Amino acid sequence: MTGTVTRMISELVKRAAGLYTGGSRAVLGITGPPGAGKTTLAGHLVAALAAAPPPGHDAGWVAHVPMDGFHLADAELDRLGRRARKGAPDTFDAYGYAALLRRLHEDRDEMIYAPGFERVLEQPIAGVIGVPRTARLIVTEGNYLLLDSAPWRPVRELLDEVWYTDLEQEERLRRLIERHVRFGKSREAAVSWATGTDERNASLVAAGRDRADLVVSGLDLGEPAA
Repeated sequence: MTGTVTRMISELVKRAAGLYTGGSRAVLGITGPPGAGKTTLAGHLVAALAAAPPPGHDAGWVAHVPMDGFHLADAELDRLGRRARKGAPDTFDAYGYAALLRRLHEDRDEMIYAPGFERVLEQPIAGVIGVPRTARLIVTEGNYLLLDSAPWRPVRELLDEVWYTDLEQEERLRRLIERHVRFGKSREAAVSWATGTDERNASLVAAGRDRADLVVSGLDLGEPAA
C-alpha cells in the first residue's frame, strides 16, 4: 500500500532512520524510472543520516549500496545478444543482487564487499563498496526493486521499505538526456536512448508504483553530481 506523498527531505531522513530499531540491519530500497532522482535522493539521505547517527553508533552506521553494480558486463551482454537493450531487467544479475541483500540481512560477516558501476566506462566493477558490520542501515536504489516477475520478485521481500521517486516527465527526460551526454554520448544518441530503451524500462518500473510504501514526488534536490 502506497503511503503519503511527501516533499520534505527532513521527513524522509526521519522515516529512514526509524527503520533501524536496534539489533538486526534494516534495508531501505529506493526505486523509480530512469532519471527520477533515485541516486541523488539516496546520496542526500546517507549524508544526513551519517551526520546524525543514533546513540552508540558513528557515521558508518549507514551505507549506500546501489543495484547498478549488478549490470552484466558488456562482454556477457554481447554473448547474450542484449547489449542494445542495456539497462533492461534481463541485463542485470538479479539473483546476485538478491543474494547480496540476503547476506546483508543475515549479518554474519565482518565485511561485505558489493560491486559498483563506473559510468564513464559503463561497466560494473567488483568489490568497490565495502559494508562493515557496523553498518546497520543500508540504502539501496535501482530501477527494478518492485518488478513483480522472476527473477526480481524475491528482491521486494528483502527490503524493509521501498520508496518510489516520481518526477515530472519533461524534467525527468531532460535530466536523463543531460546525464547521458555528460557520460559520453552524443546529444543525438542520448535523446534516442532516453526516449527509446530508457522509456521502455520506465514503463516497467511505473507498473510497480502502487506497491511502494511511499511515493516521493516533487522533491527537488538539484542535479546529480557528475
